[in-house]
Amino acid sequence: MTFEIIFVLLALAGMLTALILDKMRPGIVLLSVVVVFMAAGIITPKQMVAGFSNRGMITVALLFLVSEGIRQSGALSAVVKKLLPGKGASVTKAQMRILPIVSGFSAFLNNTPVVVIFAPILKNWSKKVGLPCTKFLIPLSYATILGGLCTLIGTSTNLVVHGMMIDRGLEGLKMFDLAYIGIPITVVGLAFIIIASKKLLPEARPDSIEDEEEERTEATGQHVVEVVLASRFPGLKRKLKNFDFKRRYGAEVKEIRQGGQVFTENLGEVRLQQGDTLVLLADDAFTRTWGDSSVFLMMTNGKEIPTRPVPQWKKWAALTLLIIMIVGATIGELPAMQERFPNVKLDMFFFASVTAVVMAWLKLFPPKKYTKYISWDILITIACAFAISAAMEESGLAALIANFIKSVSGSLGAWGALALLYLVTLIITELITNNAAAALAFPLALETAEKFGVDPMPFFIAICIAASAGFATPIGYQTNLIVQGAGNYKFTDFIKIGLPMDIIVMVISVGLIPLIWPFTAA
Repeated sequence: MTFEIIFVLLALAGMLTALILDKMRPGIVLLSVVVVFMAAGIITPKQMVAGFSNRGMITVALLFLVSEGIRQSGALSAVVKKLLPGKGASVTKAQMRILPIVSGFSAFLNNTPVVVIFAPILKNWSKKVGLPCTKFLIPLSYATILGGLCTLIGTSTNLVVHGMMIDRGLEGLKMFDLAYIGIPITVVGLAFIIIASKKLLPEARPDSIEDEEEERTEATGQHVVEVVLASRFPGLKRKLKNFDFKRRYGAEVKEIRQGGQVFTENLGEVRLQQGDTLVLLADDAFTRTWGDSSVFLMMTNGKEIPTRPVPQWKKWAALTLLIIMIVGATIGELPAMQERFPNVKLDMFFFASVTAVVMAWLKLFPPKKYTKYISWDILITIACAFAISAAMEESGLAALIANFIKSVSGSLGAWGALALLYLVTLIITELITNNAAAALAFPLALETAEKFGVDPMPFFIAICIAASAGFATPIGYQTNLIVQGAGNYKFTDFIKIGLPMDIIVMVISVGLIPLIWPFTAA
């Protein structure tokens, strides 16, 4: 084992430890490791910054703006409100109407805004019709994850793998390549959720704060509001007592839900984290002022959050632009279109760029504030992922691990290696973050395929699925973290239904991927 391999291995171990301890944002953790690799001469400055100009990474940034345009148009909320059944509907009937539509939307939009839009609506609706919201919020998150497995733009991880493939001179993924495996997984996954959620998801948990404050609400005009802290919240990593929340926002913190724990006493000692749900006592001015702020990822108060009225034409314009983007990118990949327009690559990057700019021109999102709708930490994480992948290859660590995977696979050959790579990627996803999982797994997939002398495509597809399909923990996927506090779920609630989901998706993936993309000789 060479010095370079040992150095990279220790640096990656430190990176994983830092991500698990959550002392810094993932982007700065990965950037720190990349700078160390450059300083040690493992990678060149050009390799360090290559990810920042990658089309896959930039496409993710553009899709943040597209998703924001759709969200602010009100088109999604209008659709879901028409789908919700009235009183007397069962949990099963409601899930069957809602979840397939959610998966359909999340196949083409960023998953986070889909959950941010749907979760408050579902929570308020379930309260009105007398159904437990706990039967809907985890299924909502899972449905968005499943939908994201079906298309190239369904989740940022797919675009990361796509960008890395192009970076290596490979063709990359087409819009609906993943649908061959994503649709079967989604159908089976939704069926499991609908059947199993009756027993595996908890019944409604009483909201003690709301009950305690009912009389005070009537007397003062204040009411209970729940907010989820976003990455832009200025008090992250600080104790509540050192951050004057009431002075800044005019609301009193009554309860903090963090990592499955509920804090109602000694709140000042709680250190605030991204994804925490704060239960507040606030008036209508709070929701009007902060209802559409990037400081809070989501807000719900048992009724409609007041928003500015949106002209009807904006809803139709947003949906029309989304359809044009999807259809255009799909048709643009056809050989006939490539021959007709040889100087223009009509791919997702092209149409996402056009769509985002047109949405800004039409003011579907405020063009002067466009930067606040982009998750820069995710983009930095993705960009650094390319450099980490290069370091693993340049040092020889990827080849060393690929040899180990080949030896462990034994008589199962490439199929066994695929299962092992999927499992490793899934574990990293559940414990850390999906984009970091893809960064570590991609060079392993490339080297493993080379060791077996087969086409790497089955391994790339496995990474896309494993790095996105994190169901068993709330930290495995941001949408899980959002619904955890909103539904007052415990960590074990995710394990009960998420672990079987992980197993089901893995079995389907490992079983079907080699049949759809055979292990043909490279």
